Amino acid sequence: MFDDIRPYNDQEIPAAMQRMVSDKYFPLVCNFLFPERSVHEIAALIGSCRTTEEFQRKFMYDAIYSLVHKTTDGLSVEGMERLDPGTDYLFVSNHRDIMLDAAFLQVLLLDAGRRTSEITFGANLMHGQLVIDIGKSNKMFRIERPTTVTSPRDFLIKSRYVSEYMHYAISQKHESVWIAQRNGRTKDGLDSTDQGIIKMFGLGGGPDKVEAIASLNICPLAISYEWEPCDILKAIELYEKSSGKPYVKKPGEDFNSILTGITQQKGRVHIAVTEPLHREELEALRGLTQAAFNREVAALIDARIKDAYRLWPTNYIAKDLLDGTRAYSYTDKELDAFRQHLDQCSKDYPPEIKEILLKIYAGPLL
Repeated sequence: MFDDIRPYNDQEIPAAMQRMVSDKYFPLVCNFLFPERSVHEIAALIGSCRTTEEFQRKFMYDAIYSLVHKTTDGLSVEGMERLDPGTDYLFVSNHRDIMLDAAFLQVLLLDAGRRTSEITFGANLMHGQLVIDIGKSNKMFRIERPTTVTSPRDFLIKSRYVSEYMHYAISQKHESVWIAQRNGRTKDGLDSTDQGIIKMFGLGGGPDKVEAIASLNICPLAISYEWEPCDILKAIELYEKSSGKPYVKKPGEDFNSILTGITQQKGRVHIAVTEPLHREELEALRGLTQAAFNREVAALIDARIKDAYRLWPTNYIAKDLLDGTRAYSYTDKELDAFRQHLDQCSKDYPPEIKEILLKIYAGPLL
């Protein structure tokens, strides 16, 4: 079932491992993640994996923590105790980095003694056999974007299909699932849940709108980065959009964003697991129209994410610099570091870029 979008099953893992280690880009991946280990050693390790769980525990766990050690000042989590060990969840997260939002969650789930989740993976990103093999071996499944379909009707059909798969994964495969709260990353620092995502959740869950959502066990997540992933790339996109012209992605832009997000310094990173949505909250919305129901469910998710989002000195400094004040508490060292980062990022671009960067960082306070 769902063979065209699902992750690899365990029977497909050995062949995927062999393709992975034979790929011409594999040595580059190894040298970045594990410079102290030989490519031959890593290839042998991956070649020994026979199941998804082995691949994640033997390779991905160390690979992600390698990124934590190289590019962050620490990864922290709160709220794992809110998760029932016997329940599988639909984790709905704000979205700041293409790959790392979900990747960081996976190692934290393992650290908490839970199984990893399946992960939605945009069809626009599934290019290149190495990316596909790493993704589908890491429990990623394909989800369509509006730009990857031919018509609104086609998008609706494929959205229903993905929704059916998500319900199947949670209720029958007993796998949790991670998905972003909106199509694409937050660019302006203002996190909000797309009502269309809530509509999609319900498409595959039957005619009862409350049961369709309640059966997914939605658990909102708030992820916050001290240094916004791909901040200058997001600022450039917002600047170009401000001209009023439609923004057209450049060739290789998504892949560049993936690499930038992975390699750049992120400072401290925090994930908050919030209280899952309660059936009683959803039942209270039963009398609403479908559109109003979707809007109110999105509002419930937004409220949890915003309450749990961790603010950093970078957010307070940006707000003060925009306002020309010093209303918040932070050190002169933190202020100098932020100014230097801002100057370095924006030095080759129009002056408007600096203000856009400030608004991105101040967004969570607005």
